Amino acid sequence: MTLYIFDMGGVVATDTDVFPAVCSHLELPAKQFYRLAGSRLGRLLDGAISADEFWERFSAKYGIPVEEDLFARYFNPGLDQGVVALLSRLKSSNRVVCGTNVFDSHYDYLVPHGYYDLFDAVYASNKMGMSKPRLEFYRHILNTEGVRPEDAVFIDDDETNVRAAEKLGIQSILFRDAERLKSEIEQ
Repeated sequence: MTLYIFDMGGVVATDTDVFPAVCSHLELPAKQFYRLAGSRLGRLLDGAISADEFWERFSAKYGIPVEEDLFARYFNPGLDQGVVALLSRLKSSNRVVCGTNVFDSHYDYLVPHGYYDLFDAVYASNKMGMSKPRLEFYRHILNTEGVRPEDAVFIDDDETNVRAAEKLGIQSILFRDAERLKSEIEQ
């Protein structure tokens, strides 16, 4: 049996990149947004601060109050049905889990909409207190699942995350589309 670890946003869920809409709303170039957000963005992914705290601190640097969680406002994902079908097929003889970097507001959307029901287990950065590409993220999943790195396959659309998993000896696939993923898994 193989453990398959799937990223959620950009692999299973589509239209999850809220940053262009957030930057447009704030009338900021992406580079300036990330500079103003600083390390708080990572702390938000790790569940170390709340969205309210993030936006309060962001507003102080931005100079204009941001009165709502813009990450929640612009989050309206769909599902890649080709990936969903592949997940279903893999689950018939393997363990399939989600290993995802996620904000609380996105997690709180995905749970009641059944996105995480596709998996045997979910490892969400905001609940674990750590995010990809930190090696501890992958180690935590492997240890919890009781699986050796060579018995796991990791799928993500971010090359940095794929390379990090490979450092631990996890066979990794950079996701491009469902058809190519199906072919790569079959190999």
